[in-house]
Amino acid sequence: MSEAKVTLTVEDLTMAIQNSIENKGMDEDHAYALAQHILNFFGYSDRIIDNILEPEDRDAFYMLEDTGILTTEREETTLYDGREWRIHYWLFRRERIIELMERADPKKAEEVVDSVYGDLPDDIWKRSK
Repeated sequence: MSEAKVTLTVEDLTMAIQNSIENKGMDEDHAYALAQHILNFFGYSDRIIDNILEPEDRDAFYMLEDTGILTTEREETTLYDGREWRIHYWLFRRERIIELMERADPKKAEEVVDSVYGDLPDDIWKRSK
């Protein structure tokens, strides 16, 4: 029996983008907008054809390819007149997206520590006899 494929959400992709090494400084709003933009191309599919992209969109796809979130593949076919035709595709790398989603973000952990202990006075850490 085959496993059902889970739908990739905007929130999932946002988290993966934020946790990718190259995008550590990207704020959540920007990552969310990028995730939403990318998912608008894919819809419920894991693969799209490259020639639908504008140059600005392709730049974003290349950035996500560098993080391992996207990858490319190509297909060659012979046309009726004997010429070879190449078709280029973009694909989600679900395993990498899941890996990035599960990765702990040390910056966020640091923020949590700061928020919990930030209001304590400095002398709270001194030992008393």
